[in-house]
Amino acid sequence: MWWQRWRSRVDRATAVWAVAYAGFGLVCVLWGTPLFHMGGGPASPALSWAVVVVGVLAAVTSGAVTRYGRRPYLRVLLWVTCVLAGCAAFGLLMDVITLMFGQGVDSVPVAANHALAAVGCLLLATTARTVGGPGAATVAPAPSAATRMVQLAACAGTVAFLPYVAMKLVWVSGGTFAGVSGEQMLAVSEHNGASGIWLTLESWGLDGTVLLAALGVFLLWGLVRPWGQVYPRWTPWLRGRRVPRGLLLVPALVGAATLAPYGVLGAGYLALATAGVVTMGQGDFPSPGDALLAGWIGMVAFGVYGFALIAAIRSYGIRTRPVPVA
Repeated sequence: MWWQRWRSRVDRATAVWAVAYAGFGLVCVLWGTPLFHMGGGPASPALSWAVVVVGVLAAVTSGAVTRYGRRPYLRVLLWVTCVLAGCAAFGLLMDVITLMFGQGVDSVPVAANHALAAVGCLLLATTARTVGGPGAATVAPAPSAATRMVQLAACAGTVAFLPYVAMKLVWVSGGTFAGVSGEQMLAVSEHNGASGIWLTLESWGLDGTVLLAALGVFLLWGLVRPWGQVYPRWTPWLRGRRVPRGLLLVPALVGAATLAPYGVLGAGYLALATAGVVTMGQGDFPSPGDALLAGWIGMVAFGVYGFALIAAIRSYGIRTRPVPVA
């Protein structure tokens, strides 16, 4: 049956990925190549053993699934490995953003680890969820909006970006905020190796992160409004057709997995710095207080948006789940 062939292919793909991922980690360990960053710099190469452990655990578990089937304890191990792979994929969104604007990633092995871990996370989740047979025939549910609470969360995620967008627009328009002028911020971008695309956008009065924030808000509202399930009338050649679930869920999951923990951890550090428990570096700002101000604006935006995205993802997944045909 096609269902059995599909499950077999998923199992084989997961096993191949697991072996490849473990081998990738082992090669990096032997060459002393760091695969993680901590505190803004490369972490100890010894931490690359974590990649080997995740790959070996995934290989053993997927092999056991092939031999014994999807037993409950094996599905638990699959989900545990999936979560570990998801943690290793943290930072994939930042890599994608830098590549979108023509910039090179800070470390090719680190970026490769993010991409491989994300692929593994998807394969492991698919393997864990592929249980039983195809079941009864199903149809896509009618388009619907999210609940009022989820839409309020989307409003919060949108509003949280407004101070961030305003700060960025002040800089690209030549103004001064947090003690830094637009000219100084442009010089910082050039010093940090910003691509020609990025610098061209800034010369036009556009900031790349503002454009990405607008795209993120568009994605958020697509998850909570009916037009995220069926292409609306303002989309020529596509209107009236169903929107593939993965088209919204895949980028939303990547964004939520990156921005929510980034915002929470960043806000926690800023809270400690505000309380004087830790020292806040001033970076490119004239004083630690200015750095704290800009940091709070960014972390609140990322954290609130990330959790709004999580709520929207859950709602969208429930509302678009196929329903059995009577």
